[in-house]
Amino acid sequence: MAELLRDPAKMAKAREEAEEVLGNVGLAQESDILKLPYPQAVVKDTLRLHPPAPLLIPHKAEADVEMCGFTVPKNAQILVNVWAMGRDSSIWPNPTLFSPELRFLEKEIDYKGRDFELIPFRAGIRICPGLPLASRMVSFTLASLVHSFHWKLPAAEMKPEDMDMSEAAPGITLHRAKPLLAIFKNKGQVLHTREQFPTA
Repeated sequence: MAELLRDPAKMAKAREEAEEVLGNVGLAQESDILKLPYPQAVVKDTLRLHPPAPLLIPHKAEADVEMCGFTVPKNAQILVNVWAMGRDSSIWPNPTLFSPELRFLEKEIDYKGRDFELIPFRAGIRICPGLPLASRMVSFTLASLVHSFHWKLPAAEMKPEDMDMSEAAPGITLHRAKPLLAIFKNKGQVLHTREQFPTA
């Protein structure tokens, strides 16, 4: 959400796509996710720039291994730095730029372990077991938020490009150094929860 608030044109594009697919008053359903490529691209570029954890779970070499011209000795602990991979200019042109349309709409890059340039949830037999749920829910939640509400920064004099996007000192997980403050306004939709979710 912070990256979209920082770039109102990208927020508008995500909202337009959601309104085109869902209509002006429809509620997002899980089945709508595949019809919303731009919010999915936003999630991928966000995971590239701001992975949930900077380092993947460590691995241990079971034997001496030669990799990319380096010798990894037996019992060496191996850490994969996904934060650095997301900012590697040999992989991503202009790596600090948030650009979901250039990186993920033109190319099919998957974060489910198939494409190793983007592995925020690990890969192979150690892939995060919560990935199927997380990948659906994050895209679904983002699409619902941009579709159902108008978003803006709290201070009228604050320019989106002046937002502090710095991250706190890395630990097990990454998060922003300063909390995101945003104002949202309902777009006037009336949610009839009793009709949508009848009680037993």
